[in-house]
Amino acid sequence: MRVFGVILAGGEGRRMGGVDKAFLPLAGRPLVAHVLDRLEPQVERMLISANGDAGRFAGFGCIVVADDRPQGPLSGVLSALAAAAGMGATHVVSTPVDTPFLPGDLVPQLLLASEGSSAGLALAADATGDHPATALWPVGLAPALVAFLASGEAKVMRFAAAHDAARAVFPDPRAFLNLNTPEDLAAAEALLKGAA
Repeated sequence: MRVFGVILAGGEGRRMGGVDKAFLPLAGRPLVAHVLDRLEPQVERMLISANGDAGRFAGFGCIVVADDRPQGPLSGVLSALAAAAGMGATHVVSTPVDTPFLPGDLVPQLLLASEGSSAGLALAADATGDHPATALWPVGLAPALVAFLASGEAKVMRFAAAHDAARAVFPDPRAFLNLNTPEDLAAAEALLKGAA
């Protein structure tokens, strides 16, 4: 089994004023660096799914993949699955670029949960609900994902339901905190200061 990670950084950051969320500073470092710190030790190799100038990520040592047709997070997942499969990966774990507090056992827990899914697909969840963009995807799901997106569908939960997604339930809801607004970013700064 060979698991790669992908950070989904293709969003437009509208609620943050249209900025590139990957480079928003959190505790003096770009958001993407925090997510890399959390996910990279748990996988064999890291990818970043982003559109536009791939050169802006040159300092992070990751392969950057772009969407063929941007249709939300699933487009980024599909690009990552195609790239990872070409490098021999069996699975990809995805997560958004605005989740800097990911659990240290994210990948092993997703792998464990995936044993309960006929398709081998597992989503992260906690007491507040599902976090569908943080998930384990077998590369063999790529053709089904191509067909799903070609049909005009783009909702992660619809695809997950159609492919018997299992859940890996984590105890700390802060682990999947999405930083969508300036207020969220300020709260994350406060959390990090409290942990220091």
